[in-house]
Amino acid sequence: MFTLQHTEFKEGFIKALSKAQRTNHDILFSEVCEIDCIDPLAFFGAGKKTELGDRFFWTGSDNEVVITGVGINYLFQSDQTTDRFFYVQKKWQSLLDDAIIHNSYSIDAIGPTLFGGFTFDPLKEKTKLWSQYKHTDFHLPQYMCTITGGRAFLTTNMLVHPHDREERIEYMLEERRQLLQNAKVLPTGINNKVIAQHEVASREWKKAVAQVVDEMKKNVIQKVVLARETRLTFAHPVQIESVLQNLLDKQKNSFIFAFESGSDCFIGATPERLVKKQGHTLYTTCLAGSMKRGETKEEDDVLGKELLQDEKNLQEHQYVVDMIRQAMEMVGTEVELPEGPQLLKLRDIQHLYTPVIAAASKEGSLLAIIEKLHPTPALGGVPTEKAIEVIRGLEILDRGLYGSPIGWLDYQGNGDFAVALRSGLIQGNEASIFAGCGVVKDSEVESEFQETKIKFRPMLSALGGELK
Repeated sequence: MFTLQHTEFKEGFIKALSKAQRTNHDILFSEVCEIDCIDPLAFFGAGKKTELGDRFFWTGSDNEVVITGVGINYLFQSDQTTDRFFYVQKKWQSLLDDAIIHNSYSIDAIGPTLFGGFTFDPLKEKTKLWSQYKHTDFHLPQYMCTITGGRAFLTTNMLVHPHDREERIEYMLEERRQLLQNAKVLPTGINNKVIAQHEVASREWKKAVAQVVDEMKKNVIQKVVLARETRLTFAHPVQIESVLQNLLDKQKNSFIFAFESGSDCFIGATPERLVKKQGHTLYTTCLAGSMKRGETKEEDDVLGKELLQDEKNLQEHQYVVDMIRQAMEMVGTEVELPEGPQLLKLRDIQHLYTPVIAAASKEGSLLAIIEKLHPTPALGGVPTEKAIEVIRGLEILDRGLYGSPIGWLDYQGNGDFAVALRSGLIQGNEASIFAGCGVVKDSEVESEFQETKIKFRPMLSALGGELK
């Protein structure tokens, strides 16, 4: 059994307070300690019970790391439309430069760690759907639980002000004690009951697909991804913990995330990694081309072989491979990838999948790499700039964080970001879920429409809805 050492925490706070008073500006103090293993969902639920404010949840597709943050210690938010990635990098580094960090463990995703993301397209007119989120939105949590390698670590972050009094430390220690006490009890799951389901502007979406196919005959553009929305209404406010539990149970091999801002929660289970940086190694994924799962193993095998041989899907996939290879060669060396795609089989859908590994260049920060990779052709199109212009003009949906980079970045420069697919925005007793598909010159409108229905399934199932 692990015991939190309050003496060391107090000493760290006093040291940070002294530095804040000496420099006359705020100083980040962060402490990491190992704790008894707890359920990350229980920690997530305890954040609400303790009334600490916004929360986040993250687990990688391999379940090697599970991160749960509660409360906000520092916000990195901006609606500026340019230099978004540089803005976060500069602000983050500035905060870390003077930080006092007590961490004796050589482990990723502990200590000061940011969680958040960037909207898909900052030049797209923003709607009230995403009013709770900024184009750039990252949280440094007050308390963070990291489960990795069968061990649990608690990071406590404090922004110490020059005029703070030592009494503040007692308040925070009591708050932390109450949080961990509440985290001993799993939240009671409830079934979220859907009472209404509406596909938003489906006719207009089909017209947009047909229009894009016509434009492609001029050979100016090769691929455009068009997304759409389904709106759900529930009998009662949606319980986030229940949705997360459903995603964890049903969507294996996926990155599962939840990101609260105010009264809203962006949540999903995406199969696609954008980029992971671990030391000097980069990992990314090419994911494009999809097919439904079969009802039997035999049918599923047939559909998988069909996907591996389908010209349209292989072309879509190659667009992504070419772009990501080029981007990785700009930010790293020794780029490695297999000769052809393999199948990634998820509960409701299967994809063409190509993993990529590279050595990171010394000057390449994770955020700079993300800027090079976003948006991939899997969410934008080919060529990228022309495809984004088409999406901006034709797509009715305000994507917000859908299809965007979302993930975490620790103070050592390591991090993991996914592409926020198979996701939804929960707003009280309502939710919007999103899905898109790649339109190429051979696309058929109804076929693409049905593909988006398949891609709605993960979130529909997790939220308690049904495919209609």
